[in-house]
Amino acid sequence: MNLGIIYFFSFTVYGVATPYLSVLVRNLGFGPAAVGLLLGLFEIAGITGPFIIGRYSDTIGRYRPGLLFSLVLIPLALIPLLLWRNIVITAAALVVLAVGVRSIIPLLDAATTLLLRNKEDYGKIRAVGSLSFVFMALVLQYTPILQPTSSLAISIWLGITAILTILTLPLLKEHGAPAQGSLQSASQFVSNGNPSHSPAAWSSLFIIGLVIIGLGRLSMAPIASFFSLYVSEELHWNAVGLMWALSAVSEIPFMFISGKLIKKYGSAPLLALSMVAVIARLGLYALFPTKAGAIMGQLLHSLCYGLFHPAAVAFVSTHVPPQKRAVGLTMYISLGVGLPTFIGSALGGYIVEALGYRVLFGSYTIFSVIGIVIYGFFAAALSEKRQSN
Repeated sequence: MNLGIIYFFSFTVYGVATPYLSVLVRNLGFGPAAVGLLLGLFEIAGITGPFIIGRYSDTIGRYRPGLLFSLVLIPLALIPLLLWRNIVITAAALVVLAVGVRSIIPLLDAATTLLLRNKEDYGKIRAVGSLSFVFMALVLQYTPILQPTSSLAISIWLGITAILTILTLPLLKEHGAPAQGSLQSASQFVSNGNPSHSPAAWSSLFIIGLVIIGLGRLSMAPIASFFSLYVSEELHWNAVGLMWALSAVSEIPFMFISGKLIKKYGSAPLLALSMVAVIARLGLYALFPTKAGAIMGQLLHSLCYGLFHPAAVAFVSTHVPPQKRAVGLTMYISLGVGLPTFIGSALGGYIVEALGYRVLFGSYTIFSVIGIVIYGFFAAALSEKRQSN
């Protein structure tokens, strides 16, 4: 119950940042290329900061101090972002904002995986975050006050959600999360409940899996960074919040059943399946630039993220020892998600300016194709059933 409350409020931050960060930066007066570079910088900063905070949290065996620090950074970063319309100051403020926003989920996931005795429960708790995301996106879509059409309004919503999340942190009871003592509860989460399996940190299979995850996320980069602008500028449709709410709703059923699917098929095959869905989703945006195409594409978020994220967390938990859990999950969020999104965003802005949104989406399917090919080559080695045998 307590974890569910924390996840709910934590994801209200993402319910603002994910749909509207690109809109916030665009409304500061920057063009698509500059927006892409600034969002890329946001992602690259989201790699380094969480590593430091995650490593510190692993060392002390407690994640609440790191969560508090991360959440405090969010309103602090928004002040210079709004006061000074200078690209250097904007870039610096986005770096601080990235450290705050991008650290929340790796730290919370790390604490959760250590506190949970049954790994199948993770998807259910994570579904609470999806419900929160839907709630927040719909609030912003239909609110009569502080409509998220300006940088100021979006920033106010970010600050409010961060402060409310801080108030829930006392609910995180970490006495059950082992640090340097017993790792029994964490070990039960690893390797499909096989506590005897204790993999070495940063194994070759973990790196291969991270590469596959990264390629899939590179294909998703234009969606994360430019879909909101695609809806407003290409489709001329005032439905940014509604579209992101739709995608979050679609992922909830898979969050609930992900544990059973991972247990039956393993995490790696599900990651490959999610990349097939990414290819289909990008194709819809590229080939059918209509409201119906956007809706169908957002519904595929059920597989692109609703199945992908629990599978990725399970993959990390299987291939990284419990005492390295926060750093391992940070590697997933940062190197597997953040770095590809940085590359994709930085290049994507130039593609949009030169060739438009449709070419952007269509061209990025190639990365998922490469990821699927790599998975096919290493499928037997990545099989968790084979490892357990």
